[in-house]
Amino acid sequence: MDEWIIWVILAVVLGVAEIFTLTASLGLLGAAALLTAATAALGLPVPLQLLFFAVSSAAGLLVLRPIAMRHIIQPPAQRFGVEALVGKPAYVIAEVTGRDGRVRIGGEEWSARAYDETLVIPTGATVDIIEIEGATALVYPRE
Repeated sequence: MDEWIIWVILAVVLGVAEIFTLTASLGLLGAAALLTAATAALGLPVPLQLLFFAVSSAAGLLVLRPIAMRHIIQPPAQRFGVEALVGKPAYVIAEVTGRDGRVRIGGEEWSARAYDETLVIPTGATVDIIEIEGATALVYPRE
């Protein structure tokens, strides 16, 4: 069997393995194997093929992979505005019921309602903001 066929088979196996791992490493090794198959098809001797594979693999893993990973890994989405308040603590400044109430969120006074409409949260309690509905914070007491 010709060497180039072996390199093509190796490239396919590495490419399929990359699909399952998504590490960008096996795909680059597969690309190096495919390039090496081209050198084998040109008739270069096996030691030169192995050297070409080693150099192209190292170049891919040391140069291309870090660039690819920077583009793949995205920073976590930041929440802005009222969405950033969800999960934050608040201080009850006027009793909160299922209908109304007031809380202080980071120095600002907000209208509030109890997330569980059957609860009555007394003044001075600390609550967590569960949701923001318009200009009203839906809150639940901390335990």
